Amino acid sequence: MSAVNRVAVEISVVLGRTYMPVRQLLKMGRGAVIDLDAKHEDECWVYANGELVARGEIIIIGDKIGITITRMMSELQV
Repeated sequence: MSAVNRVAVEISVVLGRTYMPVRQLLKMGRGAVIDLDAKHEDECWVYANGELVARGEIIIIGDKIGITITRMMSELQV
């Protein structure tokens, strides 16, 4: 196995975004709901070390949540 194959990459998935004042965020507690700018059928964004690498769809696998990659970033670039 090459050294490159052993490099760890942090994967983040963004479902949607929203903006709110800090005061509203500070008032939130357990059970608070944050409305996002996305619908349940929208694709999510997949980031590797902070760089957008793919788009995907959320899937439920038993009691876990996963992502099915639908497009790689190279396909998204024009």
